[in-house]
Amino acid sequence: MKNILITGGNGQLGHAIKKIAGEFPDFNLIYTDYDTLSITDAEAVNNYFSENTPDACINCAAYTAVDKAESDEDTAFVLNFQGPLNLAEACAAHNTSLIQISTDYVFNGNACVPYKESDDTDPQSVYGSSKMRGEAAVMGINENNIVVRTSWLYSEFGINFAKRMKELMQERPELNVVFDQAGTPTYAVDLAKVLLQILQHRFAQPDAAIGGVYHYSNEGVTSWYDFAVAIKELTGATTRVLPITSDKYPTPAKRPAYSVMNKEKIKATFGIEIPYWRESLAECLKFI
Repeated sequence: MKNILITGGNGQLGHAIKKIAGEFPDFNLIYTDYDTLSITDAEAVNNYFSENTPDACINCAAYTAVDKAESDEDTAFVLNFQGPLNLAEACAAHNTSLIQISTDYVFNGNACVPYKESDDTDPQSVYGSSKMRGEAAVMGINENNIVVRTSWLYSEFGINFAKRMKELMQERPELNVVFDQAGTPTYAVDLAKVLLQILQHRFAQPDAAIGGVYHYSNEGVTSWYDFAVAIKELTGATTRVLPITSDKYPTPAKRPAYSVMNKEKIKATFGIEIPYWRESLAECLKFI
């Protein structure tokens, strides 16, 4: 039995891991959140690892308020950089495997082909910059650590685009949604399974050189507008969904215009199959 620490256990991805935990009976999953373990407190983190010595840690804790980060830069960097650094140092001291969750926002969004892990990062927001620094901290401490970048995360848990769209479609006759930002939605439950499969691989082949950065989202490409239209169709809503350009919906933080990620590396390394985004959306909507 392997003890797996899940930080940020009360967040969207933490809840998704809880949902599928029974599929991994060899893992004892231990969930903490800011009230039980603040990853920004280095002493608290070190004490926790000394007392519990987890075999692996999946860091789901993060500052994810993308727009608020523009005016709350210090907090964003404390949570998204200092926190992962504290965890990485504790993991290195206790021989604990670490998986850090990151984001498509580390890229500038100017590409026209899917981003590979080796492509240059160029974040255009405080949130993206803080997550990039977190990646560098984790990999700088131990090259065997793993960073998984994901995009457009949604689920039946927490606050996210899919849940909000379904709610609004029950309340409003018409919705405007941007159509000039392309990416790929990621069902948090699919990501949760992959993270635990990565740990299975690591424990089964402890000497395998699998450390590094990986990309994971569902398969396919869409826009926020088409994502909303799919939600409308799958739920039978009658709301009119209208496409608008990003300049008609200004936000404090700049969104990547294109954030599709190449996932060949994670598929080849871990032998996983990735569901098409619309199929996963249909599955998720059963629980919202």
